[in-house]
Amino acid sequence: MSQFKNATVTKAANVYYEGKVTSRTVLLENGEKVTLGIMLPGSYEFGTDGPEIMEILSGDLRVLLPGEQEWLEIQEPATFNVPGNSSFKLEIRTVTDYCCSYPTM
Repeated sequence: MSQFKNATVTKAANVYYEGKVTSRTVLLENGEKVTLGIMLPGSYEFGTDGPEIMEILSGDLRVLLPGEQEWLEIQEPATFNVPGNSSFKLEIRTVTDYCCSYPTM
């Protein structure tokens, strides 16, 4: 989906790693939440409460998912899943545009 209709956007940004990773929270009409953001080149680690679906809209990066030994090479467009109650590492090589969804189970 290239756009969200009838959505509410939170004006305040979610800012991580001294502004190198930012996002905005979007609440969809059906109650689901997504975040839209940008990551600048660098190395980052994020924790999850629930499962997350990361959609890479543009960019070049590597991701190390929980329990894995090998980094995945990700180039746009791509999607990967991160389990809940875990953490994952990212190595961002170029400015990366992403959408993160938080599915409800």
